[in-house]
Amino acid sequence: MITFTLPAVRPYDFAPQLRFLSGFRPTAGQQRVDGGTLTRALRAGGRTFAVRLAADGEGLRCDLPSDGPAPSDDEITEVRRQITSWLSLDDDLHDFYEIGRRDPGFAPVIDRLYGYHQVRFPTPLENAVWAILSQRTALPVAAKEKQALSTAFDNVVTMDDVQYRAFPDVEQLASLPPGRIAELVGNARKGQYLAGTVRAWLDLDEDHLRTAPFEEAKDILLGLPGIGPWSATFILIRGFGRTDEVPAEKQLVTAASRAYGRSLTPADVRKLGEPYGPWAGYWAHYLRVAA
Repeated sequence: MITFTLPAVRPYDFAPQLRFLSGFRPTAGQQRVDGGTLTRALRAGGRTFAVRLAADGEGLRCDLPSDGPAPSDDEITEVRRQITSWLSLDDDLHDFYEIGRRDPGFAPVIDRLYGYHQVRFPTPLENAVWAILSQRTALPVAAKEKQALSTAFDNVVTMDDVQYRAFPDVEQLASLPPGRIAELVGNARKGQYLAGTVRAWLDLDEDHLRTAPFEEAKDILLGLPGIGPWSATFILIRGFGRTDEVPAEKQLVTAASRAYGRSLTPADVRKLGEPYGPWAGYWAHYLRVAA
């Protein structure tokens, strides 16, 4: 067992992240929340690892068991990077909270979720796959389709007598013929979109998407099969932590209306998000989580 600590920028509270993940359908079945611990499997360096996370001082303690060869330094570095990105441990919320405290309708949301760092998808690729699968599809159906993709590979590890299955990495998904992907998800159109996006993802520079101007990064994602404007913004926010834009959607309008105590239109929501600037996507995520 290898144990290390992952620092988090304060304020940070692991508890609301655990509550969020307990009801987050896209990754249901991939992780286990047990009291104050979170256990899941992930892929790093072509291997599958289980990680168990718990609050520890100003960050998280990570237990990383290995049934086979000890993980290399590069694999441990990748595990650390994935967890830090997945749980947004590097996010400094001070500016966001300063803006939000001046917004009477939103200040109570901050009080409720103080210290909550956005939970992203474990990898941007997994976010992109979910964006395609969930288009015009009931969430339970999309979750079943995503699970079918996962079970095509033996990415299973056992920790404390519980089996965990990691979502496939890009090389694994790219190894599947388009027809096989369509067969697994039960939809020819989605199969075509997924096959094209996964193969294109092999050549994407994720670091560039994290740092490029927002509109440039969005245009790159819009060039992927099956990725439209909403999906591109969704992936940038929940896959890459790019919170520059508000994804105006029905659920957000409903959540904002509840928080602000009046019926709002999509235009109203966009206007309310304008003062948040680069934190607009974080503001929108907080509203949805609070609802």
